Amino acid sequence: MALKATIYKVELSIADMDRHYYETHNLTIARHPSETDERMMVRILAFALNAHEHLQFTKGLSSENEPDLWQKSLSDEIELWIELGLPSEKRVRQSSNKADKTIIYSYGGSTAQAWWDKIKNNTSRFKTLQITNFSQEDTNALKQLADRSMRLQVNIQDEEIMVSDTKDTLTITPVKWKEVST
Repeated sequence: MALKATIYKVELSIADMDRHYYETHNLTIARHPSETDERMMVRILAFALNAHEHLQFTKGLSSENEPDLWQKSLSDEIELWIELGLPSEKRVRQSSNKADKTIIYSYGGSTAQAWWDKIKNNTSRFKTLQITNFSQEDTNALKQLADRSMRLQVNIQDEEIMVSDTKDTLTITPVKWKEVST
């Protein structure tokens, strides 16, 4: 018998001073049986960093043809493709060709660094690709906030992120390994 996804409810209040985006989203997150709390929380953080009325979670781990999140235009064109983790170079190329902009949020400490060292020379040709890394310490702290029912406040200013729940507050400082080329 196949395991079913675990459902999480999230009230996510976002104050993004960098993008002038202020909104509260009530999200229902289906956590795949093989997904960790750390990955799920990075997914929520990726949503907060790119929040938009058309941004949505996809089937993620359940589908090879979809990213973890995407934003589509009203004519169903992919405006933003968001991947988590350490995708293969082939996956990076495919997503960069399918979307107007692709963002990869990597995490995993030394494993993420080894992945970046391996692919960084081949990413310069992807002008609309951004790669941002979260430290192992930051994602370990973030996963401690995971709960079946969450109320999270995310404040973003000068590319620094403050995530709070009813008990704890943590600061996350992402590192951009690759910026979108103009």
